[in-house]
Amino acid sequence: MAAKGWIPATSGNFSLRMDADHVAVTASGCNKACLTPQEILVVDLQGKPLSAVGKPSAETELHTQIYRRFPQIGAVLHTHSLNQTLASRVFAADGRLEIAGYELLKAFSGYATHEDHIVIPVFANSQDMGELGSAIDRYLAHRPISHAYLIDGHGAYAWGATMADARRHLDALEFLLTCELELRKLR
Repeated sequence: MAAKGWIPATSGNFSLRMDADHVAVTASGCNKACLTPQEILVVDLQGKPLSAVGKPSAETELHTQIYRRFPQIGAVLHTHSLNQTLASRVFAADGRLEIAGYELLKAFSGYATHEDHIVIPVFANSQDMGELGSAIDRYLAHRPISHAYLIDGHGAYAWGATMADARRHLDALEFLLTCELELRKLR
């Protein structure tokens, strides 16, 4: 992901469900391109670290929110690619991006044909993670989110049952965002 420019500087964060009550998450302020074991922390599903050593990412709450809401989810990836960030700005006014007609939709778990469509919500950014988490919870109370969402001017969150699934969903999202942004240039 670093080689692709998806986690510039110290941006982004990753997590992996360890068991029903615990998650491993990257520490705050570390370069995700060269993580060390000391930069991976264990937190509970409320985001509270089990150790006094290290500080979890400020966005840990967004990760644990996904794990609490979707018990089948095993990994969450948050990145800041150029396309994710631009698409989040372009589609922020609509609050969502609906993607349909692409063969690559089948890369998302549960999608079987290019005739399917996926809705990627775009949430307003906030430095207050409680506020941002509440906005996402309000959305989820009425509409499901399948595999990913965008945060305006920020980047993407993608998840899956395994780390490989989360990465496949993130890769597919990145490609489809590229397609949508390129199509806008052609119109």
